Amino acid sequence: MSAAQGGNARARSKRPTMVDVAREAGVALRTVSRVVNNDPTVGPEYVARIKAAIKALNFRPDERARQLRTGVSDTIGAAVRRIAEVNPALAAIERAAREGGLTLLASSTDFDEQREHDILISMCRQRLDGIIVEPIGESHSYLEPELAAGLPLVAMDRPLSGVSVDTVMSDNAAGIGMAFHHLRRHGHRRIAYIGDDERVFSGRERAAAFRACLLAHGEPVGDLVHPGEITAERVGAALDAVLHGPDPATALVTGNMDTTLAVLRRLGPEATRLPIVGFDDVPLADLLRPALTVVAQDTARIGATAVELLRARIAEPARPVKTVVVPVSMTIRGSGELRS
Repeated sequence: MSAAQGGNARARSKRPTMVDVAREAGVALRTVSRVVNNDPTVGPEYVARIKAAIKALNFRPDERARQLRTGVSDTIGAAVRRIAEVNPALAAIERAAREGGLTLLASSTDFDEQREHDILISMCRQRLDGIIVEPIGESHSYLEPELAAGLPLVAMDRPLSGVSVDTVMSDNAAGIGMAFHHLRRHGHRRIAYIGDDERVFSGRERAAAFRACLLAHGEPVGDLVHPGEITAERVGAALDAVLHGPDPATALVTGNMDTTLAVLRRLGPEATRLPIVGFDDVPLADLLRPALTVVAQDTARIGATAVELLRARIAEPARPVKTVVVPVSMTIRGSGELRS
């Protein structure tokens, strides 16, 4: 350490401790501890003296020591797929956590399975009170020891694979049914689907629901359902297959926001002539002409429910595992109402 560094260290004032507060207030250290920890049995005279001493000394309790003593941090974690962009579910989690007196520590997995693993393990090591996760990986069995040790964990949007935890997600099948039947009511009989990879739970559920809709109406399945990785090339190939084949589709259902955006970019000006219903709302969807009709997820309710489930699990660790399915709704704006 240089002389200058040493001087700075010596000049820096020492943070006041509970011993200092006890001396200032003229009370026992144990009494200060009880006031700091909101013990209601301390007399009001002592509470007033100790609070005055705390204010005078600008004392701040050592949160790390409290956590070690109580095993409670009042902090929960959220590992979500993205936070760089608008994330209504994360905003709802943060709001519900704050209302419950909890601090939220959030991190983005960026749709990367290894990053998700590293983030979740790091959160487990920090001994948070609980974690909410939007799962990406194909297996989460590595979390089993943490669950066995009592870690409260809630899955949001899709279940965790390999472990049994509380889950909140949208009604994927009902949403796809809404989109399909809405287009049928507007005269379309050749309706195609482009969606996410079926390795993803929601992608698998939505593609299966669309196939079920086709089969229920006696429509062929093979050339109308196109799940897969969401890339410009793959989405472009799917569009070419459904729009330029021998029996082209007259309308389209897109399986999530990213697929919808990829479709709109690929079609460009041609998108205004293709009837589309998207699963998930899209930023600025109402500015398109025609504006985009969507199946809207109640992301605010999903986020709030995730926090409710987590708090319930913290309060009652042995309660039965619960899955909450949140209803979806149709937002009609024009694109899904174009006639064939």
